[in-house]
Amino acid sequence: MRAVARRAVVSAASTVLVGIFATTGCGRAAHAGDGSGESEHAARDKAAYTAVGQLPERLAPDGTTVVVGSPAARTTVRLYEDMRCPVCEEYEVEGGGAALRTLALSGEVKTEYTLASFLDDRVGGGGSKRAANALRAALEQGKFIEYHDVLFANQPEEVVDGYTDAFLLDMASRVKVLRGTEFDRAVRTMKYRAFVSASQAAYERDGALGTPTFAVNGDVVPDHLRGAMFEENLLPVAVEMLASGVTPPPEGV
Repeated sequence: MRAVARRAVVSAASTVLVGIFATTGCGRAAHAGDGSGESEHAARDKAAYTAVGQLPERLAPDGTTVVVGSPAARTTVRLYEDMRCPVCEEYEVEGGGAALRTLALSGEVKTEYTLASFLDDRVGGGGSKRAANALRAALEQGKFIEYHDVLFANQPEEVVDGYTDAFLLDMASRVKVLRGTEFDRAVRTMKYRAFVSASQAAYERDGALGTPTFAVNGDVVPDHLRGAMFEENLLPVAVEMLASGVTPPPEGV
């Protein structure tokens, strides 16, 4: 989904969201509440962070999901990514990635990452697997999201298979205190090979139809709203709307 095709999807998503604004009379969807009101907001305020490096990170009990953000966040966005995927790079660097990170910093949203590696089989090489392994090693150092963002900001061309050990270690040098004997060895020896394989299996088991795939509180973002996830100004609205149980139909339905 690039260039003209992506613009068409974004335009469709924009039309749908504008239609919702016209009927609700507000710029944001209503909060789904449980009556806790002020106390809920106070709890989220306490969970706010000032820098990406402060975001809590952990591996979920399933052994494949990397969770980034406040445990008290009321909304969960699941994101399926392959580190070699150019559309994932477009999303992270040029699209809604910054907006999702802002929501995480506010304490409103936590993000669950599932790292696929199917592009290695599709275009050849092993870069997706090596990058996923390196990210798992970074998680051990509490540096997953910082390293994740550096890798996407410097993503090699998809067909080049540029996520070599040397490249991954060089990029890790840009993340404060990530490099060290343990991390470097984990990268060079593919220490987390089992995690990489299990994560790809989880991607397949969940039925994600490519990368990036998005889900909000367990529900996959429908195709007619997917484009909104690529736009910094639309993503927060779409996430809040879907989290509130509001799923507008496609235009004209």
